Amino acid sequence: VQLVESGGGLVQPGGSLRLSCAASGFTFSVFAMSWYRQAPGKERELVASTDSPGRSTNYADSVKGRFTISRDNTKNTVHLQMNSLKPEDTAVYYCHANWGVGVFSYWGQGTQVTVSS
Repeated sequence: VQLVESGGGLVQPGGSLRLSCAASGFTFSVFAMSWYRQAPGKERELVASTDSPGRSTNYADSVKGRFTISRDNTKNTVHLQMNSLKPEDTAVYYCHANWGVGVFSYWGQGTQVTVSS
């Protein structure tokens, strides 16, 4: 099983980034997918999630209206479009796959997002 994130980097406040997560080694289309983030000294928090077909999405209040999660079950990928980035969005962002509410749970290695002028 592999989840490989990409797309992180340094961006100025107000800018945009698009994170991608490429999945392999499991049946991607039946897993719920999420993005989490963890800032230095803070607990890991849920940013956005989508159900297996990609019809239902949920967002943390802090990113609603700015971030969009999407998935492509034909390419085994999930994305996080991040707009209007703020310094408080700075964190390591992790891709997560879940089936059966923790029965099967996989994490990526994370990608750093830094929002700074």
